[in-house]
Amino acid sequence: MVNPMRLYAVAEVKDQAEAVQQLLQTRGVVTELIEIEQLNARFLRQHPELALCVDHAGLWLSANGMKMQPDWMAEIPRLKRASLKSEMIARACQLGEQPHLIDATAGLGHDGLLMASLGAEVTLVERHPILFTLLEFAKQQAEQDAYLAPVMARMHLIFSDATDYLTQRIEQQAITDVVYLDPMFPQRDQHQQAAKKQAQVKKQMQLLHLLLPEDGQMDLGDQLLALARQMAKRVVVKRPRHAVFLNDETPDHQWQGDACRFDAYFQLSL
Repeated sequence: MVNPMRLYAVAEVKDQAEAVQQLLQTRGVVTELIEIEQLNARFLRQHPELALCVDHAGLWLSANGMKMQPDWMAEIPRLKRASLKSEMIARACQLGEQPHLIDATAGLGHDGLLMASLGAEVTLVERHPILFTLLEFAKQQAEQDAYLAPVMARMHLIFSDATDYLTQRIEQQAITDVVYLDPMFPQRDQHQQAAKKQAQVKKQMQLLHLLLPEDGQMDLGDQLLALARQMAKRVVVKRPRHAVFLNDETPDHQWQGDACRFDAYFQLSL
């Protein structure tokens, strides 16, 4: 039997924490609710195991003295600076045409948020129940912000395995404009061994690496590319600049940046 995940909550938001506990239960995640006095740096250092926390700022994932949530509010300055000309992702995904776009590897939703802010209708697909719940909280908070509310109207969350979701769309013969893929663990590529020598990734990714398994299609995305190419006019894959091609498939076009690139696959027949 799997041990329940700890869910820490300050007393003032215990009702909200109980609601989170019940929601996660419906998604197959068993938690042990523990009331605490204060969620601060000292508490996080003393409780380094992977856990969930609820306080006045919402729902958090914590481990190793750190806590994180998909903080879409903090992205507002970047969104205000972004434009269709300045963002490489906008050119790769043709956001100027306001496409219907499926982000099949949602992660923390930052790329999806940017693409929605630039005019795309974005469907974020996430299968991990905890990460999906964190995304839900981020969207609920963002909907209360005057600047982000119109962007949220163009963002839709789907709790599903991306392979299952794309397969279902193929069976329904439902074509979409763009499928966007950003596999979670590209450093496992054969040309990315040098990444092991680099400093640890930023804290958000450190915590995601603790939460998510580093094996299977969920991480490498090879099967997702094959499926996406059957039901999207354009598939765009975000990769580290020197990484191998996803599924060893040469793209039709590339946009190169300093740290990453975007590989695009065009399906003219669709």
